[in-house]
Amino acid sequence: MALHEGDLTATLMTSILAVVLGSLQIGYHTGNINAPAKIIEEFFNHTWRARHNQSMPDHSLTLLWSLSVSIKDFGALLGSLGVKYLADSYGRRNSILIVNFLSVVGACLMFASKASESFEVLILGRLVFGLFCGLVMTLNPLYIQEVSPTNLRGAFATLNQVSFTSGILVGMVAGLETALGTEHHWAMMLSLSLIPAVAQYLVLPFCPESPRYLLINRGEESKAEAALLRLRGRADKVLTELEEMKEEAAHTQRGVTVHEFFKKRSYRQPITIVLVVNLGSQLSGFNAIINYSTTMFQANFNEAKYLTLGVGAVNVTFAIVAFFLMERAGRRRLLLTGFISIAVCNLFMTIVDSVLHMVPELRSLQVLLVFCLISAYELGPGPISWFIAAELFDQPGRPIAMAFTSMLNWGGKFVLALLFPPLLKVCGAYVYLLFMTMSLLALTFTWFRLPETRGRTFDDIAEEFRGAESLRLTNKPGFNTFT
Repeated sequence: MALHEGDLTATLMTSILAVVLGSLQIGYHTGNINAPAKIIEEFFNHTWRARHNQSMPDHSLTLLWSLSVSIKDFGALLGSLGVKYLADSYGRRNSILIVNFLSVVGACLMFASKASESFEVLILGRLVFGLFCGLVMTLNPLYIQEVSPTNLRGAFATLNQVSFTSGILVGMVAGLETALGTEHHWAMMLSLSLIPAVAQYLVLPFCPESPRYLLINRGEESKAEAALLRLRGRADKVLTELEEMKEEAAHTQRGVTVHEFFKKRSYRQPITIVLVVNLGSQLSGFNAIINYSTTMFQANFNEAKYLTLGVGAVNVTFAIVAFFLMERAGRRRLLLTGFISIAVCNLFMTIVDSVLHMVPELRSLQVLLVFCLISAYELGPGPISWFIAAELFDQPGRPIAMAFTSMLNWGGKFVLALLFPPLLKVCGAYVYLLFMTMSLLALTFTWFRLPETRGRTFDDIAEEFRGAESLRLTNKPGFNTFT
């Protein structure tokens, strides 16, 4: 990362760290549901017996558990629809503060489910929390990208993923039977996300709003200048950045409707890029492993839950590696490396799973392949898929593009969480070939179509698309490059 004097100010770091407390909460509720699955399923069964004097049928229990796991992602899909309205009406920072209330309500409902002896309350709590997920995982990178200096934009956006993966690991630890994943404490375990939620309310109100939003969306130059001065700490940097924002404002219209967004010619290329990169990322197999790793390992290892912790640790480690590499290697190189590595891992997962019953000694190789797939995902596709849309679109189109990103991400997670168990039963080991195919398609498209956005201003990137409406992007020198 190229750091210059004045790039890192206390206000900038506080603002970004306060914002990513939201993704920490999301990661926590992604990781904490895995290990205590059997205990919560027994709560479902106990509740059913208390009402109907009989146990719930196994197929109904399986369906209800799949719904409980996937309903968060479905809620996130719905929440994505509100991003543009909130971001443009209330600003980036204020919107994050508004939607944080959904996290508080969701955690309280999940906590109350045990006392009320109602699995419906637990499912409702995960649905409400899901609405928060869809909104905040879109608003966070939007805010981070708009307050960060150009040379650190990608790295700081990656901090959102670092926080998310850290939350997953903390959730996995909290969900262990040796921690809070017990019959007596699982409801309290589900409520611990209230701690970062309250911390965000205490810190974020004192952080500045996005200067780009204030200037380009609201036309409030003096407020934008004041916010920039707090973020950068130096007047000369503020003047340069203000000029760049004014130049972008001169090239863009005031607002873009959803209909105009999908009809506008200069948006067609970036829309397709966002579609392929996000679907390739979400349908690469990563989410299946995160949701069902304990179940996958249980067939071969006595301490499957602790291997799942290894998944969480690798997840965090390589998200941090991506943070340091993002401004050195660039988006394209990390995406290409990630997709090809994921494809290879899925191919070997198919082979190993197919012969595991004949050669049980290969079970350790299966674990290694899972760890490799996780690391490849976090090295590029994981973090980049969440923020690349913010770099490819101009200010009017950015909120809709981020909402589109969120719908693709959460939609992919929801479909995979719901369909992976039955797909595994039908296809067996060959399910990984489906993931491999998606990774290879994303790899091919990224190679031919994705521009390198590292170190370039928003207006510079948008200008390439405005000038390349009828040109192949690969024909433009310096646009589609590893350097």
